[in-house]
Amino acid sequence: MCVCSFLLIQKSFSQTAAAASPLEREITDSICNCIAKVDMSKITTKEEATTVITDCFSKRTDLLMKLADEKHVDPTDNPAMRQLGIQIGKDLLIQNCAAFTRLSVKMVQNKSKEDEGEGYNEGKFKRIDTKGFNYIVITDKSGSEKSFIWYRQFPGSEKFMGGGTSYVGKNVKIKYQELEVYLPQAKGYYKVKEIVELTIQ
Repeated sequence: MCVCSFLLIQKSFSQTAAAASPLEREITDSICNCIAKVDMSKITTKEEATTVITDCFSKRTDLLMKLADEKHVDPTDNPAMRQLGIQIGKDLLIQNCAAFTRLSVKMVQNKSKEDEGEGYNEGKFKRIDTKGFNYIVITDKSGSEKSFIWYRQFPGSEKFMGGGTSYVGKNVKIKYQELEVYLPQAKGYYKVKEIVELTIQ
């Protein structure tokens, strides 16, 4: 079930809504309390904010399934469940969940930076691929691989000049910028994420 997309809440939605059911109130209170326990000063990327929300939702999957049943939503219907998640996000704002509001503001700020072609990503260092250029590959919390081009020298690059095998499995934080480069193997120009800085955590 995808719940991440509920974060795409539009500012224009109506502030009036039908009274929440006891189950809906229980879900929003539970998620709000979960978010409130997070140290917001440590949330620096959209991915981190998304992870916080996803984790808090995941802890109350039991209630989400009950709500889906109450709303006559098939849990295997991803678009319908996505809409249910969006509605819960709206309810969190309407019910003045301060923690959710702060997290949403951080996401908007970080999204603006990403729109400018810059951002951060965190994960575990996995390997270095050589495909015309060197690429540092990391895995995020879901196990998905993310690749960043090592196009020129950057702070921290010296640690990986020997292949970086001693850092396999270590947590790394990568600052990147989008760059359009010619990839010889692909015989064309493509946007890639160039490493600007890498920190081993």
